[in-house]
Amino acid sequence: MNIKAKLTIGIGVLVAMIVLLVVLAVVNLQILTATDPDSPAAGPGLYRALIWISVVGVACIAIGFTMLLRLPSAINKPIKELTDAILEIANHNYEKRLNIRDSAEFAEVSRNFNRMAQRLADYHASTLAEMMAAKKYMETIINSINEPIIGLNNEMEILFVNDEALNVFGLKRNDVLRHSAQEIALRNDLLRKLIRELIGDIPQGKKEPLKIYADNKESYFQAKYMTITQTKTDNRTPEKKGYVILLKNITEFKELDSAKTTFISTISHELKTPISAILMSLRLLEDKRVGALNPEQEELSGSIKENADRLLDITGELLNMTQVESGKLQLKPKITKPIELIEYAIKANQVQAEKFNIQIEVEYPEDKINKLFVDSEKIAWVLTNLLSNAIRYSHENSRVIIGARSVGDGYIEMYVQDFGKGIDPRYHKSIFDHYFRVPGTKVQGSGLGLSISRDFVEAHNGSLTVQSELGKGSTFIMRLKS
Repeated sequence: MNIKAKLTIGIGVLVAMIVLLVVLAVVNLQILTATDPDSPAAGPGLYRALIWISVVGVACIAIGFTMLLRLPSAINKPIKELTDAILEIANHNYEKRLNIRDSAEFAEVSRNFNRMAQRLADYHASTLAEMMAAKKYMETIINSINEPIIGLNNEMEILFVNDEALNVFGLKRNDVLRHSAQEIALRNDLLRKLIRELIGDIPQGKKEPLKIYADNKESYFQAKYMTITQTKTDNRTPEKKGYVILLKNITEFKELDSAKTTFISTISHELKTPISAILMSLRLLEDKRVGALNPEQEELSGSIKENADRLLDITGELLNMTQVESGKLQLKPKITKPIELIEYAIKANQVQAEKFNIQIEVEYPEDKINKLFVDSEKIAWVLTNLLSNAIRYSHENSRVIIGARSVGDGYIEMYVQDFGKGIDPRYHKSIFDHYFRVPGTKVQGSGLGLSISRDFVEAHNGSLTVQSELGKGSTFIMRLKS
């Protein structure tokens, strides 16, 4: 029986009882009105009327009270069961089923709900199986990577880690997955260093490779940090989802680089002896006590000297480079006046400047300027190299400016400015790399001077930068703490 039929029957019975009560009251009232109050039949008639009206009234009250108790419950109970079942489904309990048979409507709702729940359970089971298979596949891929890799969410919890990373970090999978990387880092020095670099606690700059004992030997790793982003539902705004830390094993390259450095250092040392012998022989050859040279021989002698000097400069630059790369660069700082370094650089380049008719101008403050505590030999080499470059890349009959100035916070800047063709902004960073030369450059050089200069300056915790525009010349600025 459906709810509508229950309501119709219940209300119909109640209305019929009320009508019966009213009819009995009216009929008995008419009978009593027609009966003489003093007759013997009046008392029993009144008594019978009261009995019937009371019985029917009590029956009406009982039926109404029964309907009050049973009818709301009959409607509310299946609705509550349906609501509870929907909440179970919302909480991913797809095994929930309804068994409501009190009314035809709710029986149909129950059957439809159970059909929906079964389909959701089947879909969830298939989706879960696919997700587990995809997760297993991803784990297999991650573990097949030979480089240590760690994935983190925005809360810095470790989401995944491959076997290689567990081996390098000396951790167990169950101890790290879904755990805070920052808490684990408190007892793991390597992870602590990586996390600090990731969140920016370590200043950005020239990061040295990590030296880690792995695979029963000392290995070198380069850390790479990647931010994982996902496009939001509007398909426009990227949303950060976490980070990936990848450690690239560069041990092989480090060993090759070390071998290269050793080779260059050895060759440079070996080359200096025959070059010095060539220059000594050339000096003896040019000695007029041995005999005068004709113009053609003098020209050849000058060419030999020029190339021998150039070769000697290159070997010197190579030796400086190997000192920096091998970590054997030793600084011998002492108190030095900036003007002394400038004068040394001018003196070393005077002949070259006169050759191209370049006027060297000095800009030095009249006020007292602080002294520097630096390795004067190396900083003088840097200034000499910068001034030499400025002369070589300047037009003939032009000028070059070399100077120094205080810039506050206890820093001093020494600079060299030329008015040549300038450097394309695309190459402002690349010119400080080893062996790099700006495309189209006709001036001869090894491509090491600026690289070594930067290394020397950075060894003093300073900086070497360039300001240049095409057609307007270049200014190289060396900034050092006084």
